[in-house]
Amino acid sequence: MNLSFLQRKLNAYYRLTRLDKPIGILLLLWPTLWGIWLASPAWPDSLVLLVFIIGTILMRSAGCVMNDLADRNFDGHVERTRQRPLVTGDVTGREAIGLAIGLSLVAFALVLQLNTLVVALSFPALFLAASYPLTKRFLSIPQAYLGIAFGFGIPMAFAAITGQLPLEAWLLLLANVFWAVAYDTEYAMVDRNDDLKIGIRSSAVFFGRLDIAAVMSCYIVFLALMAWVGVRLQQPWPYFAGLVAAALIALYHYTLIRERDRMSCFKAFLHNNWLGAVVFAGVLASDYL
Repeated sequence: MNLSFLQRKLNAYYRLTRLDKPIGILLLLWPTLWGIWLASPAWPDSLVLLVFIIGTILMRSAGCVMNDLADRNFDGHVERTRQRPLVTGDVTGREAIGLAIGLSLVAFALVLQLNTLVVALSFPALFLAASYPLTKRFLSIPQAYLGIAFGFGIPMAFAAITGQLPLEAWLLLLANVFWAVAYDTEYAMVDRNDDLKIGIRSSAVFFGRLDIAAVMSCYIVFLALMAWVGVRLQQPWPYFAGLVAAALIALYHYTLIRERDRMSCFKAFLHNNWLGAVVFAGVLASDYL
């Protein structure tokens, strides 16, 4: 095996796991960090924080591999995905399966450092990550399922820190579902024409001409649920200031998606990183108060 071949393979794995596109990691990480800080009475335990951050990166990478395995017969027909490594043959199906299993096992080894409730929750978390790609075949709004998968770090964080699963953990998870439907519908609006041609289901296809109203409604429900969590946990004013900032960002997203321009919709999707960040800034500031 020569050096250039190895470099090409590593680059293909890098692209397959989407480490070159960290937006997915951030959208997965922000809700997990909300959960960790809101569950912690003080600064979170360093081990818990490290396990969840590394575990998030590993499982997002594994999820991308699983997604591309499931979609390898469709991605070649979609403009945005036709150069993915499994489509071009840069990575074989067997290599991708081995990579997904390896990443998942390393993540599970990290989880074993935490309590038994977290270990138990890691199994449905893996099932959600592995089964999400298949939901695009039969669910009208697979983005809702994605929201559960992307937010499952929240109940796991509460379990790791408190040993319990209080109502607030599930409200945060539900809020994340609505946020995921909002931002992933913006993403799906980019691929809507291709999805219609090949028969892939998405929220953008399901909502049709009501897509913009649906996105903004999901943002409203997300912020309302986050506010309810803040009231229940008696959060100080910076928490709610973070939600106000998030609401302003959501309004900015409306200006981007209202014409349904593909690149503007994609820009709105990417910009959700900042929405998640300002919510976390509010949580962090409240913790310091």
